[in-house]
Amino acid sequence: MVFPVLPGKGESLTEFCRQLMNERKAEFELSQVSISKEGWWLQPTPMGTFCVVHFVADDPMAVFVGLGSSQEPFDVWFRQEVLANTGVDLTVPPPGLPTQIFDWKR
Repeated sequence: MVFPVLPGKGESLTEFCRQLMNERKAEFELSQVSISKEGWWLQPTPMGTFCVVHFVADDPMAVFVGLGSSQEPFDVWFRQEVLANTGVDLTVPPPGLPTQIFDWKR
């Protein structure tokens, strides 16, 4: 998935990720039980900076639905941080998942 990074929020998003991998790591891992791998990248473009999120899960849409509806304190905090940094409201399911149009392997 690709999320816009709101102007001036690159450092804040990086700090959010630092918290996920440090003081809030245990909470993050409990929240992500259906995900086996996840990575986030900042990608500057002429249209602004984007956060590219890749995760592996058996049912990716269920991940969004679960995170969007959870009332667990960590999940509520996580959604608030995503909204504050990207403008994306995770309580609203995405219109769909990305469609792969190219796959190359050596």
